[in-house]
Amino acid sequence: MTTDPDHVFIGIDLGGTTIKTALVNAAGEIVHELRVDTEQQDSDKLLAQLVSLAQGLNKQAEGHAAAIGIGVPGLVNIKTNRIEVMPNLPNLADVDVPAILARETGLPTVIDNDANAAAYAEHQAGAARGKRDVFFVTLGTGIGSGLIMNGQIYRGANGFAGEFGHMTIDPEGIECGCGNIGCLETIASGPSIVRRTRERLYRDRTSSLSLLALPRDRELTAEDIARAAQSGDEMSQLMMERTGMFLGIALAAVVNLLNIEMIVMGGGVMEAGDLILKPTTNEVRRRAFPPSFRDCQIVKAELGPSAGVIGAALLGRDYAR
Repeated sequence: MTTDPDHVFIGIDLGGTTIKTALVNAAGEIVHELRVDTEQQDSDKLLAQLVSLAQGLNKQAEGHAAAIGIGVPGLVNIKTNRIEVMPNLPNLADVDVPAILARETGLPTVIDNDANAAAYAEHQAGAARGKRDVFFVTLGTGIGSGLIMNGQIYRGANGFAGEFGHMTIDPEGIECGCGNIGCLETIASGPSIVRRTRERLYRDRTSSLSLLALPRDRELTAEDIARAAQSGDEMSQLMMERTGMFLGIALAAVVNLLNIEMIVMGGGVMEAGDLILKPTTNEVRRRAFPPSFRDCQIVKAELGPSAGVIGAALLGRDYAR
């Protein structure tokens, strides 16, 4: 890849409801961005949507785009370059998505898991700059994670490493969407926080959230609960504290296993800030080996909802080298 300072890289972050796209420079700064609703029903239409977005951004770049990176919410096989599993979206396992985008745009194209992309963004341009061994966790509709080892994304044998949200945390808990019982996602993901909060609201109507939980023009979200916690709602703060406790239990195992330098926590639930970061840190401190805990910083992500699209673009940058 040339070192032309005018080069930009196309990032595509495929989400369950929204596709975030951007032109990103080599330093990880967004130059231009666009968000559209995700095609959720038809695989051919979803593929056509991705092609159209890539072509549009390539045109927007006026000849300066050098590569494309795509982050997807599923398992990507690094040996075949195919999406193996992508829950809640049309099946694209039968098509070579990066090859099609490369053919239609003339640009080298790489694909990876969206949490890996977000982890890479925080490592290259966010909270984990300069660190070598980092665990990134994102708390949203699901719980995703990416692992940076010795400065590189660790993907495992076939590319499926990092399914942190499916660690069993409560063997007597509820069924997860993956089919297992008591996964971390059943307790600490956005929808699970909402479910647990609604259960409490049936018993406690004193919370300000009781108004939000009534039928309105939209559903209650974990972000609503996080904002209410920041505003002083005691029940919301309790829900964030409980969520942080369960996250801390799982993260302590990661700290003991990997002796990492930093845990970076991102996603919409992190709008609660220290109200979830502190109980998480306290639980990790309580459960991890003291020397391993001392070696590990636990911080909030810096890049927010743009991490995925920035990371995808930077993966494209490095792929084109």
